[in-house]
Amino acid sequence: MALLCGQAYAEVARDYISIVGSSTVYPFATVVAEQFGRGGKFKTPKIESTGTGGGIKLFCSGVGVQYPDIANASRRMKKSELAACQKAGVKEITEVKIGYDGIVLAHAKSAPQMELTRREIFLALAKKVPDPSCQECDKLVDNPYTTWSQINPALPNTKIEVLGPPPTSGTRDAFSELGMEGGCQAFSWIKAWKEKDKGQFKGICHTVREDGAYIEAGENDNLIVQKLTANPNAVGIFGFSFLDQNGDKISAIPIDGVAADYDTISAQEYPISRPIFFYVKKAHVGVIPGIEAYLSEFTSEKAMGQEGYLSDKGLIPLSDTERKEVAQNAKSLKNYSM
Repeated sequence: MALLCGQAYAEVARDYISIVGSSTVYPFATVVAEQFGRGGKFKTPKIESTGTGGGIKLFCSGVGVQYPDIANASRRMKKSELAACQKAGVKEITEVKIGYDGIVLAHAKSAPQMELTRREIFLALAKKVPDPSCQECDKLVDNPYTTWSQINPALPNTKIEVLGPPPTSGTRDAFSELGMEGGCQAFSWIKAWKEKDKGQFKGICHTVREDGAYIEAGENDNLIVQKLTANPNAVGIFGFSFLDQNGDKISAIPIDGVAADYDTISAQEYPISRPIFFYVKKAHVGVIPGIEAYLSEFTSEKAMGQEGYLSDKGLIPLSDTERKEVAQNAKSLKNYSM
């Protein structure tokens, strides 16, 4: 703390909260920041949508006013990231779980209707897939599928064209783990690799094809929505909140027979759903003005509650018990550990 104070006086002291990270959490954080700024006591925080991985990297770069105070994340911080934080002197971090979000596959309202399984998602997007010409061979080949109907004749005879997040995105990480890996494990011989060689298993299940069927669309989810409306054959991957805000233009594709909605995501019935978070640098609390007040606003019932203003933006709230626990941990700045 003394080091930070010294730096704060040595440099131009920062009088606003600096927040980086997830594009999924960005709209929620922006609404909270606006409410917080309206109070008049503190400046409105500055928020940058950098993606989860990029945001945590910036957050973990060090202690001092030139580094962010908070990192938004659409997945939990990894052990390797926590180690990088600590190595750079960011010793104490508080984790705040804010709610749930589903990762949806969506298309334009005018697109042919379809339902997908996670197995079909894996076969559509993986770089290597089981050889379709030899079902019993336990052999992987370069992905030969160019249309959805080649994977399953019941699916539309349209080109596989999926717009999704880049590798730096927490949504991409969660989609790889819950969607791709979930489908990959439908093949028992690939599933067996999980115990034998975790690296090999992850390589098979998480590696996305690079032949143009999967298009990295950056961290701008609104841009994906625009592209879907312009191309009815394309499918987009993003957080449920963006579907919720654009329901007049796009519709979600049910996964494993379950539609993405508030109830299925909060009950964790929808197969590609995950909690979302932000992380606070404890060394900056009391030095950068307003961090504790921002935490209090974000974890309040009026923001995060069942009828809170964040649910209007598509946040799936935590249970009553969990919300109370999260608010208490945020207030006490409980230290995050793994």
